[in-house]
Amino acid sequence: MDARGMERMDLTGKEIAEACGGRLFPGENTDSDRCVTSVVIDSRLVEEGSVFLATVGERVDGHRFISQVFEKGAALAVTQKTPEQVQQETGVDCSGWGCYLLVEDTLQALRDIAAAYRKKTGIPVVGITGSVGKTSTKEFVAGVLSEKYRVLKTEGNFNNEIGVPLTLLRIRPEHELAVVEMGISDFGEMHRLSRMAQPDICVITNIGQCHLENLKSRDGILKAKSEIFDYMAPDGEICFNGEDDKLRTVTCVKGHKPHFFGLGGSSGQEVSAGQIQSRGLWGSDAVLTFDGEGDGSGPRQLKVHVPLPGEHMVLNAAAAACVGRLLGLTEDEIASGIERVRAVSGRSNLLRLERYTVIDDCYNANPVSMRAAIDLLSLADTEKVAVLGDMFELGEHSDALHADVGEYAARKGIDRILCVGEQAAHLFKAASDHAEDTRQIAHFPTRDALLSVLAEKRQEYIPDGCTVLLKASHGMEFGKVLEYLKEQGGSEAARHNSSLLDTHIL
Repeated sequence: MDARGMERMDLTGKEIAEACGGRLFPGENTDSDRCVTSVVIDSRLVEEGSVFLATVGERVDGHRFISQVFEKGAALAVTQKTPEQVQQETGVDCSGWGCYLLVEDTLQALRDIAAAYRKKTGIPVVGITGSVGKTSTKEFVAGVLSEKYRVLKTEGNFNNEIGVPLTLLRIRPEHELAVVEMGISDFGEMHRLSRMAQPDICVITNIGQCHLENLKSRDGILKAKSEIFDYMAPDGEICFNGEDDKLRTVTCVKGHKPHFFGLGGSSGQEVSAGQIQSRGLWGSDAVLTFDGEGDGSGPRQLKVHVPLPGEHMVLNAAAAACVGRLLGLTEDEIASGIERVRAVSGRSNLLRLERYTVIDDCYNANPVSMRAAIDLLSLADTEKVAVLGDMFELGEHSDALHADVGEYAARKGIDRILCVGEQAAHLFKAASDHAEDTRQIAHFPTRDALLSVLAEKRQEYIPDGCTVLLKASHGMEFGKVLEYLKEQGGSEAARHNSSLLDTHIL
């Protein structure tokens, strides 16, 4: 800690310049051998000793704020424009610039700095990817490992080519291990993420139908996800979902045999979950079985309570147990870590309001996570209402995939299915074709159209006492539906968190 109480990174301005190249322009009192406090791309997060990377966004050019960050005590600015260029383009006075590093591309500089810093820290990194369940699995893995280690984990949706480096740059000297979520939407992205994260343990949750516009097929998704191994540590370990047909075909990666986790004790699973007893929306009890260690002791069993609902959450807990086992945790530590896991906001958070219960899973959606969310809703012991919106980036099979979800919701006996959006018309038709006559199925062309109808007839579509699921791709902005339901639902009687999750990218 420095005199102002801010903890410094084990990273100097000189090392930053060496990592990303470019030309350094020293300012007054420049000390390139002094460790910096943070590396940020948001000028509002700058503190004394920070490094600010000026990025160019769709609406805001960060170069406009370089003078301001030096006023706040920034140690260094990384820029792809000179002060003269910024002043000419924006009219902003750049006379207050201090020490800056001029590079060709500040986003590439961010990735280069993160890769160099991660390598210097030397702590083990667990990289987690998959089509769905990345964030919930990340929470379980981090929760379990926190029983033994001081863990840094990905926060929010920081799982892409900006989020991953920013996560790695939050590593501090006290951290002993990092759990990093890694999401992609196209080929080559995971290769670049792997270069930064350099994972010691790679976890793949599943290979589902997501972002098919770019990746075309599940085989394409497997190929893209497998880029996580490109920079894996030479003595790294691999954990796969043994329930996934595509992952089961991978028997060796760079001389490493995968460790499989799963449900029901299928052959070859080192950690399996069975004897699952649902506790409804409040989780499940299960028994984890660990295969023998080759010492003749035979399989061992561990009773656990998984506090998040749905069988898929038990599978995520098994993944965490698999990782925990590799990193030396005891069975008691694994069980305790699983039981302590809580939800991430916006991913199947349970909001128990006075008038009804809301399952807030409106952050994102794809066919696999839609079915999982419907399964979760089906656990409710009340009338069940599903508000389902468009799923984006599904390519040429989008119509059929929406129809499949509609049929699935109908066959699961969901009482009311409210379909929202242009693509959701296919969901609506299939649900109508397969639902019982007693079910209420409705279609709304837009989110605002739904809100307009609810403003007049909320009780007709979302009656008091029901459990309502909100699920759609992020671009549908179902957060506005959530805010309406929270306003109408009364105060929160109690709050129980669960998480289903996926992020806006694969």
